[in-house]
Amino acid sequence: MRVIVMVKANKDSEAGIMPKQKLLAEMGKFNEELVKAGVLLAADGLQPSSKGKRVRFAGATRTVIDGPFTETKELIAGFWLWQVRSMEEAVEWVKRCPNPHEGEAEIEIRQVFEAEDFGSELTIVDQLQREMRLTSVARLIEHPLEAPVTRCDISGPAPLSMSRNKRHVRAQSARLQKGGVFVDTHFLSNQSF
Repeated sequence: MRVIVMVKANKDSEAGIMPKQKLLAEMGKFNEELVKAGVLLAADGLQPSSKGKRVRFAGATRTVIDGPFTETKELIAGFWLWQVRSMEEAVEWVKRCPNPHEGEAEIEIRQVFEAEDFGSELTIVDQLQREMRLTSVARLIEHPLEAPVTRCDISGPAPLSMSRNKRHVRAQSARLQKGGVFVDTHFLSNQSF
């Protein structure tokens, strides 16, 4: 299961005060442990909310709100995205984490939705994504110079996302061709990967 692990902001992080060198070194070591264990998928710190914006939705109306935002307890200073076996494993990792702030700090763990969590509703999303991918491939074939691509994965969740290797692109191209879509595999296979 994937979880997002969020470090709550405090007045120092919201003021843009950078962590001390000691904390950065401790966090670096902790992140290395996460990588070695195969847990860490992504991680980043966030700029203060004074550099952010919010968009409020009310029906068809969109209102942009400039930061800073006053509810410091609800703001996020940074995050990790982890692959773990259980919520208990995530909790154990967080307990090993260095304190992210001087004094009190809070880290929140939330499970990320996976595709199977959506059940039959995902079939509509799958169909839309497939149509988007086919449209992107068709655009690429019609106008290859206007849409330069170095690596292409037409099976991913986003059109023209990055691929791992040429063989993967050829396999995906072949699958589309079986479905009646012409893909110029010679053009794709001559791209640098």
